[in-house]
Amino acid sequence: MIRLLLIDDQDLIRRGMKALLKTEPDFALLGEAVDGQQAIDLLRSIAETAQLPHVILMDVRMPVMDGVAATREIGQQFPDVKILILTTFDDQEYVQQALQYGASGYLLKNTPFEELAQAIRFVAKGYTHLGPGLAQKAIATSSGSLPPNSNRWNELTTREQEILRLIAQGASNREIAQQLFISEKTVRNHVTNILNRLGLRDRTQAAIFYHSS
Repeated sequence: MIRLLLIDDQDLIRRGMKALLKTEPDFALLGEAVDGQQAIDLLRSIAETAQLPHVILMDVRMPVMDGVAATREIGQQFPDVKILILTTFDDQEYVQQALQYGASGYLLKNTPFEELAQAIRFVAKGYTHLGPGLAQKAIATSSGSLPPNSNRWNELTTREQEILRLIAQGASNREIAQQLFISEKTVRNHVTNILNRLGLRDRTQAAIFYHSS
């Protein structure tokens, strides 16, 4: 069972989402909130009495505390909780900041529910999931940005390409080691080389790089 929280300031959106989520037998909605601060307070309350949610569906533009700021705070206080941004705004800055602060996915509210449900399942398993066309928006243009993709893929060895592909699928170092019949230490060394060679900050950027190539 995938435990969920729904964070959105629009009552109509929350009602519609709750009705849809209830149609999926493997989803359990633990609660809802109207802004980021209320979401954090709800998480603290849940943490005292029950299991934390696996995935939070988070809007971006909300009063008191927006979804980007809430994503940053939740990532620091509850690092095991995955956040899937679900919003009407595909602004590049929102996408970049949300992913930088630890969001595991970014979808628009016009996403078909079947795709949203699958994205929730992917994110719960540790995958990074971006809606169509959002990978390019996730590539920053500042000094801390992802590099252009052209020719970068070919700079990797065949083994590094295999490992990057598995990272993009959400596999952990242990899972990669088991699938490729190598040690976790070897996987860690390859991951470090991949990030350094491509000028990437972390596995999330690596996944974005792969999906946008």
